[in-house]
Amino acid sequence: MAFWRSKKKSDDSSTPNTPGDSNSAPSDDSPETADTGGLFGRFRSGLEKTRRTLNTDIRDLFKDEGRLVDDEFLGELFAKLIRTDMGAGPAEELRDEVAKQYRGRKVQLNDVIESITEQTRTMLRQDEAPLNLGDPPSVILVVGVNGSGKTTSIGKVAHFLTTSGKKVVLGAGDTFRAAAVQQLTIWSERIGCDIVTGKQGADPASVAFQTVDKALQSGADVAIIDTAGRLQTQSNLMQELEKIRRVVEKKLGREPDEVLLVLDATAGQNALSQAKGFSEAAGCTGIVLAKLDGSARGGVILPIRRQFSLPVKFVGLGEGIEDIAKFDADSFAKALFAD
Repeated sequence: MAFWRSKKKSDDSSTPNTPGDSNSAPSDDSPETADTGGLFGRFRSGLEKTRRTLNTDIRDLFKDEGRLVDDEFLGELFAKLIRTDMGAGPAEELRDEVAKQYRGRKVQLNDVIESITEQTRTMLRQDEAPLNLGDPPSVILVVGVNGSGKTTSIGKVAHFLTTSGKKVVLGAGDTFRAAAVQQLTIWSERIGCDIVTGKQGADPASVAFQTVDKALQSGADVAIIDTAGRLQTQSNLMQELEKIRRVVEKKLGREPDEVLLVLDATAGQNALSQAKGFSEAAGCTGIVLAKLDGSARGGVILPIRRQFSLPVKFVGLGEGIEDIAKFDADSFAKALFAD
């Protein structure tokens, strides 16, 4: 049996943070990224650790009078790029573009930065990928491993939608972790939206069913359903995801509008195996790349875009409720290598 809680804005700034997710529940003191410089400014701030690592490493390759682009230089550049977890393939493409333009010539730092920024922009570019919101209620399933920032990302996306005028219902389908339900409940109170919960250990598919039913009854625009955090190698849990999809489709009369996969940027190359496993089992339609602000591994977005057709829908840029942004390749590439 599932239960739903009416929307309520909480004024209690002392609500404790919830264990069980690497991103804690929202607090009134959470830093929220100022939109200085627009989207580029937000990306630049969120990517500070990656940007600082890249710029320091690449700058170290140069002398005051510049540097000859030869095999030695190209090998050193490749090694620096790899440190951001972009993988060998993308690092080779960036290195080869520099070689194509400048091999045998002496260059300055700005020449190389300009070359790899433009190539990164090309590699990340994707068709415009807004959330697919069909006839209300639109249903968004959110999947990912424990600790990926899944629950926090749900709260941020819900806030993004409510500030856009959408009425949102949350479904706490991670019924095996009391902390996850508590955390999502805190998010719902802060955002001011309804939430459907179930008893600990209840069938997540039943919570999904009740969430869609509540959205239909209340005239909600969007239902966002959390699913139990799992590893992509756990076949029984992957089958559970398929069950949730079937239940939603039966109640809604169509498939979920979105299945968003939350990936932890700090996971580095392991995020690639997560993307592969989940996209095959859950029919993912898009990616939310979380925790970019906490890692020097922001380059992981390159192999994700290179190896999978899934678009990046959002990126997480901090711990505040507004620290999420729609992905834009031009702004992201520019911010990744900005001084």
